[in-house]
Amino acid sequence: MGSDVITLFREYMGTGMLVIWFLVAVIYLWMKEEKRYLRISFLYMPLCFLFLYFNPLFARLVYEKAGDEIYYRILWLLPVSVVIAYACVCIYGRLVHAKPVQGSFFHGKNQLLGELFALCAAGILAVSGSLIYSSPLFSEAENLYHVPDSVVHICDRINVPGREVMAVFPLELVPYVRQYSPVTCMPYGREMTVERWNYQDPLCDAMEQEVIDLEVLVPLAREAGCHYCILPAERRIQGDPASYGWIRLAETDGYVIYRDPAQELWNPETESFQ
Repeated sequence: MGSDVITLFREYMGTGMLVIWFLVAVIYLWMKEEKRYLRISFLYMPLCFLFLYFNPLFARLVYEKAGDEIYYRILWLLPVSVVIAYACVCIYGRLVHAKPVQGSFFHGKNQLLGELFALCAAGILAVSGSLIYSSPLFSEAENLYHVPDSVVHICDRINVPGREVMAVFPLELVPYVRQYSPVTCMPYGREMTVERWNYQDPLCDAMEQEVIDLEVLVPLAREAGCHYCILPAERRIQGDPASYGWIRLAETDGYVIYRDPAQELWNPETESFQ
């Protein structure tokens, strides 16, 4: 348990240089900061979060209830960047406004000394991390919504003004649908994409088969009240959609949109069924 917590902390902090900066900032503020409300914000609160994170009893409780995938999120509450930034600003201010020492090299050059510190601090912070664009987890956004274009095009195509619609999507699209469209409902959601949650859904199982059997899929989709069914265009289908009453509405971005007329779809704007 303890080693897992330390490993999560090490991975979250990257190269580790930011941790050193953070500890130096905490020590500096502990010695120099006098205002109580600032000490609470930049010292006591971060130290309490660290104590809580490394507390074995708390860690065991969270691990039992949520697992290690959730535990690292406690570190999101740790204001590492804010504490470092505030400490650097304090040091800069003290250097600029410090009383000059007679005969010293920087006598009368407080502004220069402050600027040198600011440049050095910025340089060290810049090399303390890694280039995010080189990460294998980074991918360029396809649109302003930061979801696949296919989700945008499909949701726009099946949208009925003034009401919600129910549509079943392949699992690879499920996490993005609700990020884009609040009126596109689904019979199952993100819970089906997390293996350790061990959720089972017959409709999801039918959708994810290598060969989709419409004899199984259609009744399950109708039972869930789905107005639309989105199937990958390259996926093999056993059965003829038309024989089950499905209408091929459109194809976009490698997905075929089927409309099931068995599920009535009232359009409030036109006051008619679609």
